[in-house]
Amino acid sequence: MNERSTDHTTITIERHFKAPLPRVFNAWAIPEQKQRWFACSGDWTQLDFQLDFRTGGSESNRTASTNGVVHAYQARYVDVVPNERFIYAFDMMLDDIRISVSLATVSFEPEPGGTKMTFVEQVVFLDGYGDNGSRLMGTEIGFDNLRLFVEADDTRAN
Repeated sequence: MNERSTDHTTITIERHFKAPLPRVFNAWAIPEQKQRWFACSGDWTQLDFQLDFRTGGSESNRTASTNGVVHAYQARYVDVVPNERFIYAFDMMLDDIRISVSLATVSFEPEPGGTKMTFVEQVVFLDGYGDNGSRLMGTEIGFDNLRLFVEADDTRAN
């Protein structure tokens, strides 16, 4: 029998983007846009991606790392207020092993020259999974990709 355990932590990341708030929000909300930036490794293989960004909607993303491990993300959107905030619950799996369950809140505020985004994730790592900071690192990489995406071209339509 495997030993069961829980390890709770909270991750808070604040980012400032030189892009209008609707562009930053839409990068999360529009499937074609989110799929372009929502990855922490460009050499992984996309297996499946679906996004229904609305209160009660869901998202799934499955990728395979270069060593063949399948990383699966499954989310449910609990609350969506356009251009202000959204809250979602999600779990992460490596192959068939659930490694974590999280509740995340992403809020947006306009500021001079752009948008302030605040991300707060309350995560529980399961059954001895040793994260060692990789969730924070992967999330930071994703937000670096988000920055590149939303700041790429001010004339691009949302």
